[in-house]
Amino acid sequence: MTGKQPFEAVVTTHGATVLRVCRAVLGGNDADDAWSETFLSAMKAYPDLPSDANVEAWLVTIAHRKAIDVTRATARRAIPVAQTPDTAATSTVDGHGLDGDLADMLTALPPKQKQAVAYHYLADLPYTDVAAILGGSIDASRRAAADGIATLRRAYPRVPTRKGEPR
Repeated sequence: MTGKQPFEAVVTTHGATVLRVCRAVLGGNDADDAWSETFLSAMKAYPDLPSDANVEAWLVTIAHRKAIDVTRATARRAIPVAQTPDTAATSTVDGHGLDGDLADMLTALPPKQKQAVAYHYLADLPYTDVAAILGGSIDASRRAAADGIATLRRAYPRVPTRKGEPR
């Protein structure tokens, strides 16, 4: 028996962070599916995960891959509608700490910026982990996150900063 915590505790501890990341990368409805798929995959692989592994970074990596799968699947399917609405209905807060407008602007960022912002600022992962997930250098991950935050701040002046980081 390993010294790892039960998988249910992993879901309890990291579930909200993974959902915030999925929502930031994918937006509303698809995020719930990606979250579920992340934890289904994680549950299967958890017994083989080394006990000293960074569980949060591991889960965000799985969520990243599931988000790519969802994005590809969404791009392949057409959604027929009888009539398009004149305006989109949005909520001001998504129920998970992201203002609706901010969440929309975050999903509008280029993919690398959106992912770097979500993984670093929402999942609180260090840039070394962000770089490993995105498959680039630490400097490229830092630059993508900085560019994404700069874009968000220009469009949305209330973008929060991480504790201790200059505005």
